[in-house]
Amino acid sequence: MGFLKRFFKNVFRDGSIPIGGSSFDQIPRSELEAHLNVVRYGSFVLPDAIRPSFDLKVVPIEGYRHDHYHDEQTGASVPVIMSSVSREKLFETFLELLDPLGSVVDVVLETSHNREKTGHTDLYREHIDMPVLKSILYDFEDILVNDGCTGIAVLNPLIPQEIQLDEHKLLIVYGEELEAYETILKEHRIPCNEQLHFLTEAEHVHSSKDTYVEMFNELKTDLGMDGDYF
Repeated sequence: MGFLKRFFKNVFRDGSIPIGGSSFDQIPRSELEAHLNVVRYGSFVLPDAIRPSFDLKVVPIEGYRHDHYHDEQTGASVPVIMSSVSREKLFETFLELLDPLGSVVDVVLETSHNREKTGHTDLYREHIDMPVLKSILYDFEDILVNDGCTGIAVLNPLIPQEIQLDEHKLLIVYGEELEAYETILKEHRIPCNEQLHFLTEAEHVHSSKDTYVEMFNELKTDLGMDGDYF
C-alpha cells in the first residue's frame, strides 16, 4: 500500500470533514507527505494511527481532562476522564489503567477495517483473567498503538468501569469514582488540562495497512472471539 493510501484508507470518518471542505483539499503532494510524516509536536509523539488536519486546528499535546458521557436513552450522566498520551508511554499507561478493574474483565475489540460498512464493528469476550489478557495484549502492542482502524475496551460490568484505547489512540475512562485512574495518569506525569482539545474535535485522518487486518484476526482469535466481521 502506498504512502498516501495508507493514511487515507479510512479518512474523514465520523463526521470529521468540516462544513465547507477539507484542509487537505488541493494540497501539493510534497506538502501533504511532509505533513503526514510529522510525528513530533514539541515533546508529544503521535502514534502512526492518526494525523491532525493540515491547518492544525488542534495541535496534539499530552494531557487529560474531565468530562461526562450522557446516555440519551436512560438520561444518565457518567463521569469520564479523557487523555492524550505520547506514543512512547501510551501502551504502558493503558496497561496500568487496567489494574483497578480487578482480576476478571470483559473485552471489546473495535474494527473499521471494512470500508464497505459504516461506523465500526464490535467483538465481545466475557470473563478473561487480567494476567492472561495482558499477556496477549503485549504481543499486539503494534496494532493497538499504531492502527487507526483498531480500538479496544476493557470493562468490569460489576463496578461498572471501562477503559478504552480507541482508534484515535486516546485513553478514555468511564465510570464513577475514577480517582485511582487519575492517580495513574499523574504518576506518568500526564498533566490535567480542563481546556485540552483532542484531535477528534477537529478534522483528522486515520492510518492503517493491510498487515493490520491479518494481525487483527490473530488478536481476535487469541482473545477467543468467534465470528466473522468482514
